Amino acid sequence: MFMEIAIAAIGIGIVLMVGYLVVAQVKAALPTVDANVTAALNSTQATVFAGFGLLAVGIIVLAAFGLINVFK
Repeated sequence: MFMEIAIAAIGIGIVLMVGYLVVAQVKAALPTVDANVTAALNSTQATVFAGFGLLAVGIIVLAAFGLINVFK
């Protein structure tokens, strides 16, 4: 059972890293002509990064659950 949790955690971690890269590349590619556009992009990026942070916490919880089951 721990192996399945570990594989899932690795998969989620890869998605997390790719998500960070995609958000950074999209922000860099979009033109910023207005202060409102810049503020909106920064707000959106902060919201997406918060979601990725919650996903990272989920990975930690999955790993802890797996370790608890292994040493039970």
